[in-house]
Amino acid sequence: MATVSINFVFLHGMKIFTSAQIHELDKYTIEHEPISSIDLMERAAKAITHAITDKWSTETPVIVFAGPGNNGGDALAVARLLTDAGYSVSAYLFNITGHLSVDCAANKDRLAAEKKIKQLVEVKQEFDPPQLEAGMLVIDGLFGSGLNKPLAGGFASLVKYINASQAEVVSIDVPSGLMGEDNTYNVRANIIRADLTLTLQQPKLSFLFAENQQFVGRIKVLDIRISEEGMAKTDARYHIVGENEVRPLLRGRNAFAHKGNMGDALLVAGSYGMGGAAILAARACLRAGAGKVTVHTPKCNNTVMQIAVPEAVVQLDHEETIFSEAVDTEDYDALGIGPGLGRSEATAIALIAQLRRTQCPIVADADALNILANHRAWMQQLPKGMVLTPHPLEFDRMNGHCADSYERLTKACDMAERLGAYIIVKGHYSALCAPDGHVAFNPTGNAGMATAGSGDVLTGIITALLARGYRQREACLLGMYLHGLAGDMAARDLGMESLVAGDLIKYLPQAFKRLND
Repeated sequence: MATVSINFVFLHGMKIFTSAQIHELDKYTIEHEPISSIDLMERAAKAITHAITDKWSTETPVIVFAGPGNNGGDALAVARLLTDAGYSVSAYLFNITGHLSVDCAANKDRLAAEKKIKQLVEVKQEFDPPQLEAGMLVIDGLFGSGLNKPLAGGFASLVKYINASQAEVVSIDVPSGLMGEDNTYNVRANIIRADLTLTLQQPKLSFLFAENQQFVGRIKVLDIRISEEGMAKTDARYHIVGENEVRPLLRGRNAFAHKGNMGDALLVAGSYGMGGAAILAARACLRAGAGKVTVHTPKCNNTVMQIAVPEAVVQLDHEETIFSEAVDTEDYDALGIGPGLGRSEATAIALIAQLRRTQCPIVADADALNILANHRAWMQQLPKGMVLTPHPLEFDRMNGHCADSYERLTKACDMAERLGAYIIVKGHYSALCAPDGHVAFNPTGNAGMATAGSGDVLTGIITALLARGYRQREACLLGMYLHGLAGDMAARDLGMESLVAGDLIKYLPQAFKRLND
């Protein structure tokens, strides 16, 4: 069976189905392959077992905790296959209610017939937990993606017992206690903290959220050959962008191209002490292929801009230290506004005037978003098709505090639909929320990009792509991907610890070259 690490760049895009859709796709596969449900479970168990035997030797004692549903059935099948492979396995099946799923019951009988199993304990009332020690492997098959309420009672106690141990933990499909999508009201103390999650067919939505990393650990996606026809037919609101998805978006250059038809970009950026933001955005905009870049900035930044970015045209504001007046955008193909802009009231008034009068596509970031957060009534006056690129804190300032990433994503989708905007909520898996309700997660990028100025670079890239004629969705998808890819290439050569925003610009040509090649 093929395995994919979720931290690698996907060559092909991947749909993210909800737990309900996954259940329906299992049924579709059973009906249309055709294959029996017990044989599909066996296929999954073989993939899981292969992933485990690749990493742990037969010298590792294995403790399997199985719940009463199909996740438990998977776990019991894995216990049998590991036993057959020479592992010392103790399995504990929790049948508190006296009801097992059909396939779980079948796998209980199969395991009970396995003479080499160290022990199989069916827990119906009292449970004397085994000693869990360093060097042991716990296989968590208590509950899968169908869970819809927090764990409580004995199961919560068991989870805490496992989490407190020194044993390594592998979770089947989903760490028990974690829900596939919304964990806003979950009890986080009652969720398994896995070292490795072996998830079936595709990652779950909740795996893409920062606060859940502590539960999922490393992730491997196991291909269990769910019906490709069924997956193709099923519309998914969420998907992870693949390289083969963005590569066709990249436009070639006409042999007779000149700067006049490669896009004229305007950046409104910088204030006293924040000229660096304007420089980074301008350099990125130029590196992303804009034919001409004009930077409107306060007078205090004139010398540094002329020296640092000689390729850009510098247009000076009347004020010495702040942006104070809207610019005529009739001659420009795209506007990027916000990096290092400051939040003075004069700048705020100039900002809303600029947004109202601009006819070309707009990217708003950083202080442009912070100003809108301080004047929320202005949000309804924004032109359709704007691109907003908030990090989580900036988004919460605009829309109110969010308890977790799922709530933030839901609110960002609502805002995108309401405003007719494209909202990129930045993070390890930056999420592009489109006006049609669909969400694209970007797989490129790394923790080294958590550095000041990284967002200014993204603003410059997307502004350049819009100026060159890319539509908003194309510019966002390509911009996010290139931004993260440049960061990955920089981290490969430089390491993550010393990465700075300027390195992203330095490696941007290599990122373009990879997609072109």
